[in-house]
Amino acid sequence: MSGKIATRNAYGKALAALGAKYPKLVVLDADLSNATMSKFFAQEYPDRFFNMGIAECNMVGVAAGMAAAGLKPFTNTFAMFAAGRAYEQVRNSVAYPGLNVVCVGTHGGVSVGEDGATHQCIEDLALMRAIPGMTVIHPCDGYETEQAVEALLNFDGPAYLRLSRPNTPIFTDELEGYKFEIGKGVTIRDGADVTLVATGLMVYKAMEAAELLSAEGVSARVLDIHTIKPLDCELICKAAKETGALVTCEEHNIIGGLGGAVAECVSGCCPVPVLRVGVEDQFGRSGKADECLAYFGLTAENIAAKAKAAIAMKK
Repeated sequence: MSGKIATRNAYGKALAALGAKYPKLVVLDADLSNATMSKFFAQEYPDRFFNMGIAECNMVGVAAGMAAAGLKPFTNTFAMFAAGRAYEQVRNSVAYPGLNVVCVGTHGGVSVGEDGATHQCIEDLALMRAIPGMTVIHPCDGYETEQAVEALLNFDGPAYLRLSRPNTPIFTDELEGYKFEIGKGVTIRDGADVTLVATGLMVYKAMEAAELLSAEGVSARVLDIHTIKPLDCELICKAAKETGALVTCEEHNIIGGLGGAVAECVSGCCPVPVLRVGVEDQFGRSGKADECLAYFGLTAENIAAKAKAAIAMKK
């Protein structure tokens, strides 16, 4: 693979491609299939696709019933509605009984752009991570998304999959030794001075930041944490011990998401400076995706600046 593709687009195509291999897969959408890209599955398997209308809570409840009957439902809507409007149903109807449902939230983060603060969900990772027994996955590119979809089809239990709206570079397919495994992070780049711990589209920006730092003589390790929960604490603690400083990078509120999870992890195994790049406890703003990312400091330049600040805090 090469070029760029939105993770939501890669997801939709993966669902359609895997439909024949997994006959128990059923797909539900809350009247947004053209945006969530579940339309690709609907075109191939109309008898296994269910448009539930603008009724997200009902959609999750129906999916729970399907899972209890032995099917593998994927529910689809924007992250704002998946984690916000239907939270109670995800918690009580899916996670509490431990049902085999994948709740997919597309259009996560501020890169939703012009839709503005009401649709830029920056709390979903925190909300889903707090639910007991919930697995939370946020892939970084199209190839990783494809791998995540098939892994979730073979996974037993409740899960949340967060996807992004804009086209982003594909790079994981070219990484030597790359393997997707739920709960296991990926070392994208080795380094000795600081570790950049990233998820979603911020992984590529962390890679760009590592290049900027390298030009200044700073050796930065980059970790792709596609699974927010269960977190790969072993990999993160290893990085903390070996580099002595961490910077988390996420398109999410710095409270409760990847940054919070990493801080919780290292406080118990290897307390080191942890600085967080993310939305700093404020609502989103309407604008083009790149403008929104820049406004909130979700850039390679800001990551590099935070990395240098973290290094300066080392004992």
